[in-house]
Amino acid sequence: MRRGLAVAGLLCVAVTTATAQPAKQGQQIAAQGTSRGVTACISCHGAKGQGMGGFPRLAGTGQAYLLAQLGAFAGGSRKNPIMQPIAQNLTSSERQAVALYFSQLPAPFVASDPGQPLPSNPGAWLATRGRWADQVPACAQCHGPGGSGVGAQFPPLAGLPAAYIAQQLQGWKAGNRPPGPLALMSNIAKKLSDAEVSAVASYYEKLAAAGATVTSGPAVIAKPAKAKGRP
Repeated sequence: MRRGLAVAGLLCVAVTTATAQPAKQGQQIAAQGTSRGVTACISCHGAKGQGMGGFPRLAGTGQAYLLAQLGAFAGGSRKNPIMQPIAQNLTSSERQAVALYFSQLPAPFVASDPGQPLPSNPGAWLATRGRWADQVPACAQCHGPGGSGVGAQFPPLAGLPAAYIAQQLQGWKAGNRPPGPLALMSNIAKKLSDAEVSAVASYYEKLAAAGATVTSGPAVIAKPAKAKGRP
């Protein structure tokens, strides 16, 4: 019995060590870049991966999703003049390390969807109810309540810049982004009008209320900010 526990303990230490090494490499790349001209990730995405300006948050996003996006940038199936050369100058193991590092960082905030959205609020309605007549599921069905992200493949949406979300949805509509699992996003985006794209993007940006940043301890729940001037 004791021998079995000892072996299990050694295996646990080995797994922890194997995970810690790439995460440390990822942290170094995130903070310092590489000698091959890759700039530090934090210069655009924030010191804690929380996102800055028009650059999305990376902290707390699933490792598999981040790795898939870096691979898409490196292979050219996802277009971006900033990210493509960065991803192409990272080795496969470096992309894995960066994805692992950011996936282990705590989410900067957690938000909650409103309980009873009104049909007159298209962003909230599509995000939480969808439009089943056109086979458009609610965003929350895959991305979770409050756009907090689900599993390794469905990233968080809450607090992402509205311009960034809208750009990605337009990219799917135009076929400029890989369609993702089951080609869900390209099919959904093509059924949204430009006005609906803007409404959903604005809704998720405003879910991150001011002062809802999580630095340590239990998550802070942010109530949705009230939209002004929206129908």
